[in-house]
Amino acid sequence: MTEPATIETLLEIMVRLRDPQDGCPWDQQQDFRTIAPYTLEEAYEVVDAIDRDDMDDLQDELGDLLFQVVYHAQMASEAGRFDFSHVLDGICDKMVRRHPHVFADDAIADAEEQTRAWESHKERERKHSTVSALDGVPLALPALTRACKLQKKASRVGFDWPDSHGVAGKVEEELQELRAELVEGTDPAALAEEAGDLLFAVVNLVRHAGIDPETALHQANRKFTRRFQRVEARCREAGGSVSGADLETLDGYWEQVKREE
Repeated sequence: MTEPATIETLLEIMVRLRDPQDGCPWDQQQDFRTIAPYTLEEAYEVVDAIDRDDMDDLQDELGDLLFQVVYHAQMASEAGRFDFSHVLDGICDKMVRRHPHVFADDAIADAEEQTRAWESHKERERKHSTVSALDGVPLALPALTRACKLQKKASRVGFDWPDSHGVAGKVEEELQELRAELVEGTDPAALAEEAGDLLFAVVNLVRHAGIDPETALHQANRKFTRRFQRVEARCREAGGSVSGADLETLDGYWEQVKREE
């Protein structure tokens, strides 16, 4: 019977793949920047498997994501910077340090208090290495997620609306400015700027409501896809297609689908 794999098995596979003489030519040529897009893709595929509640796929995708960690660690080791053991040491130390209520004597009443304590630990750790209150928000994050994280960081130092009413007013203000720019229609850069301001304000409103904007839009995308595909099915049942139907017909099908849900 084959012995179960260990993390050492995976590390050895990675070393073989990157071996300068006998490794895989494709793997030999990669660096941090070329691998980074695959790392992002694998993380999204993990989330997708969770959304679909597909545990078999989740198991597979978690393996792919773990391989990405091993890949980056191997390249760092080759460069003499750090290796996988340093990654393990770092995360274990961080988790123990940031959970004193579990590994020390600090008492935490509930999850909300734990969240505040977690953020407090993070802020103390970053004080020695940050210049701006907004430091530490990766540029590569999806724009909605990054906007929300920037707003949260600004909020922690007091730069925030006191409640959602002010944010709602800001959304209306930005919408009016976008409408005005649409009427003018002469400066694409100004139009794009106003559109960005509106999106940023909407993220702020959603954040104040306690909703993750990336998750909310992800769910809206799924809902739109589901409903649109049902509209396509209605068109096929009628012997036509979406592209061949008029807008009034499509809108009627759309309302039918909404009522059925």
